[in-house]
Amino acid sequence: MKKLLAGHHAFRREYVQASSVFLRTLASVDQNPDALFIGCSDSRVIPELLTNSTPGQLFVVRNIANLVPPSQHPHSSVGAAIEYAVVALGVENIIVCGHTRCGGVRAMLDGVDAEQMPSLAKWIRDAAKMNLSAQNHSLPHDIRWHHAIEENVLDQIDHLLTYPAVAKKLHEGRLHLHGWVYDLLGGLTVYDPELDRFVEPSLNTL
Repeated sequence: MKKLLAGHHAFRREYVQASSVFLRTLASVDQNPDALFIGCSDSRVIPELLTNSTPGQLFVVRNIANLVPPSQHPHSSVGAAIEYAVVALGVENIIVCGHTRCGGVRAMLDGVDAEQMPSLAKWIRDAAKMNLSAQNHSLPHDIRWHHAIEENVLDQIDHLLTYPAVAKKLHEGRLHLHGWVYDLLGGLTVYDPELDRFVEPSLNTL
């Protein structure tokens, strides 16, 4: 905890002093983010860092395994954030970002000790689904794991379509959905619907 507090002092001394005008401007107006970023709670995945974003650019939702429960699901906090971002903030992009070596997705594959982690077990059981290729036990576990990470991102994009506000703005051409997988080594792949696979991003095709 001392390290975190020392870090905050360094933040105030270095960043806040150098960015005081920007921060005052940011605080004086309503937020206007470019995108809703739905990512994993994993401590190694920092949305603002991997996108080189400044404060105010991303509206961020993070949870175990970057899950988006369908709109009728009782876990409403994610749904509330989606509706707020789309309706109140008017974001034009929603990014669902998984990452390599995701422990939440591994729990989907291997199971969870429901006695010790009942909330996690229920979250994964109720909010996640796993496609058949990830369940193909003839494949090595690491390959199944990576397939599951990618498929999980696409599943959550499907779940986004169950939200009326999302479906409406997609139909109007005012919203775009993106599936990403962040590599913990620093790389990124994005889902290309024409190729039906994850590829390295190109600024020319975005």
